[in-house]
Amino acid sequence: MSRYLVTGGAGYVGSHTVLALLDRGDEVVVLDDLSKGHRGAVPRGARLVQGRCADPVVLEQAFALGPFDAVLHFAALSLVGDSMRDPMRYIGDNLAGVTSVAGAAVKAGVRKFVLSSTAALFGFPERVPIDEEQKLEPVSAYGESKLVCERALDWADRVHGMRFAALRYFNAAGADPAGRAGEDHDPETHLVPLAIGAAMGTRAPLTVFGTDYDTPDGTCIRDYVHVSDLADAHLRVLPLLGERSVRFNLGTGTGYSVKQVIESVGRIGGKPVPFSTGPRRAGDPAVLVASSAKLREATGWSPRYGALDDIVRTAWAWHSAHPRGYAKAA
Repeated sequence: MSRYLVTGGAGYVGSHTVLALLDRGDEVVVLDDLSKGHRGAVPRGARLVQGRCADPVVLEQAFALGPFDAVLHFAALSLVGDSMRDPMRYIGDNLAGVTSVAGAAVKAGVRKFVLSSTAALFGFPERVPIDEEQKLEPVSAYGESKLVCERALDWADRVHGMRFAALRYFNAAGADPAGRAGEDHDPETHLVPLAIGAAMGTRAPLTVFGTDYDTPDGTCIRDYVHVSDLADAHLRVLPLLGERSVRFNLGTGTGYSVKQVIESVGRIGGKPVPFSTGPRRAGDPAVLVASSAKLREATGWSPRYGALDDIVRTAWAWHSAHPRGYAKAA
């Protein structure tokens, strides 16, 4: 049995990764300040330490519950638009979180670290699907914050021998197929839950930003990855860290347009998604689709929920049972 520290484990991707670790019999300590995450998202069987991951006292409390085989770091500010209004906060807080946690891990003798990174590192890609060899040119402060976090971990590797995996994933979507966890953000910015809420009448009608992109139906195309598949990838990279640090792009390799997502939600839910159209948002590339060939070759990972309808079906089921998110189950 292994033991892991998961920062941000009360959040969306973090909580699903905690579930995956517990499902295979591991012990888990969650460190989360619950500013964005939810106490109800921390699965039974995981121990919660509440506090900021940049607080040395809180870190001492968390690492005292070790020893840990690895740290999985999800805690971060993550809204692209918000990062452009307050870039110094995003870069400062996200870098402070990584350096504080990684420093405490080194002190505690932990030499494996998995970073929740982002496709926002690539900005406007030169080609699609996006592989790891493309230029790193973030066009948002959020993307820049993750890039400097990766660079900081490079130094932890060089100086202290801390091996790390940076998983640069694309659009997380869906919910635990068993209904144990789902997506609950405030504010919500992700397309799938916004479309589901609009169809259910629990949110305002959807706005489609831009219908004149150079895509088959004029709307943006994105690579949607089921959150449980993301969690699985985090577990699969852990054995690699005994030898080297790695960086992987994490997506399905298939893109779906905004209109295709709207159609899928309507089809799965049996209710049309009310929406209106608006102008393009600044900084939105027409197409973002990942090449995960490097990850597949190194770990054998492949998405279990690759079809859009399969992703939406799990999300619809969770939101139906939790119309107010974690605040109250139906």
